[in-house]
Formats: sequence, structure tokens, C-alpha cells
Amino acid sequence: MTADQPTARRPTARQPLTGQAAAGSYAVVAVASSAGGVQGLSELLGALGPRLPVPVLVVQHLDPRHRTVIADVLDRRTDLPVQIAEAGEKPIPGTVHIAPPGRHLLVGSDGKLTLSDAELVHFVRPSADLLFESVAAFYGSRAIACVLTGTGVDGAMGVEAVHSRGGTVIAENPQTAQFSGMPQAAVTTGAVDFVLPLVEIAEVVRGLLDATGQ
Repeated sequence: MTADQPTARRPTARQPLTGQAAAGSYAVVAVASSAGGVQGLSELLGALGPRLPVPVLVVQHLDPRHRTVIADVLDRRTDLPVQIAEAGEKPIPGTVHIAPPGRHLLVGSDGKLTLSDAELVHFVRPSADLLFESVAAFYGSRAIACVLTGTGVDGAMGVEAVHSRGGTVIAENPQTAQFSGMPQAAVTTGAVDFVLPLVEIAEVVRGLLDATGQ
């Protein structure tokens, strides 16, 4: 392993959870991806298995000029129901809510999903940063944030917000990701708790949920 290669850390019986999450439980998983993300999301969501006890909120950068079929595609590749997020709905445990093309997805102060046409962030909308920041504000230490394959730096500021509130941050290993930009930007912040190959992320997420009694 070279000096600049990110270290993959895995949860073990000797590695206790930190912050408020150790005494409580996780309540949401937020995932961000861009280039290569449909494949990455398919693998991650497919490996999470059925009956997930928390909702999954997803930002995948999509071209808003075209009708999206991502929910249909992912729904065929996971046991979890997948749907495009709608404003005003509460995230449903065991359901994947995906940001619609061209709209920011956030969690409001009342815990309900909101959609926004606000300005692009880092040239993209929906923005992983905005999703992660809203998740950090509402869920605090009960949030898990995952950054998968993608170009650019979207998500880096957001993972710092999740980390600062005591949440847990996972990044796909940039050296094995299809596109390294987004996960590398996240890792560079120093706010990432686990840097893992894509094939190991679902197991770690389920392990974190199980470790808090879910």
C-alpha cells in the first residue's frame, strides 16, 4: 500500500460506534453518485437486501432534458422499493427515494422531503452537498452518508456536515471506483470513516444498522 492510498477501515467487534449514534440508532442512509452511478447504485442497493429498517435517500446526477427511468431500472435490481422522491412525503423505512432530475432533494426541518429548483451547486442539480447538509441538520448522528463513483467534488462539503454532527461517512475507494472524483474529494476532507470497495459498502451499512439494534 502506498503512502497516499486511502486506508479501508472495516467495523469489528472491537471498534465501537462514536457520538450519539452509539447510544441511539441510525435513521437514514443518504447516497450520492454521478458518472458510473447507475451501476454503482445497482450493486449497492441490490446488496442491501430486503426489509431495510431505514429509508435511503439518493442523489444521482441525471440529465434533466430527458425522461428518467432510473427508478424503474434500480427497482429491478434490488429487493427494496424504489421511487422518485415527492415533495411533502416522509421518508419511508425500507424505501429508496431518488431525487428527480434537475431538482435538489432535501430533508426539511419537519422531516419531510422537499424539492428545490434553486441554483446549481458545483454545476449540478440535484446536489449531494445540499442533501447531506439537510440530512445532517435533521438526523444528526443518526445519519449514514455514502459517496460513490462520480466526477467533480459534489458531496465533499456535505460529508463534512454529516461528520460534524456525529454521523457516519462512507466513501467508495477512489482507486477502484469507476470515476474517482467525488469519492476522492470526500476522502480528502478527512471526514470519511470508511473507505471501501463498492462490493463491501452494503455489508458495512448493514453492520452499522445491526450494531445499533436495527
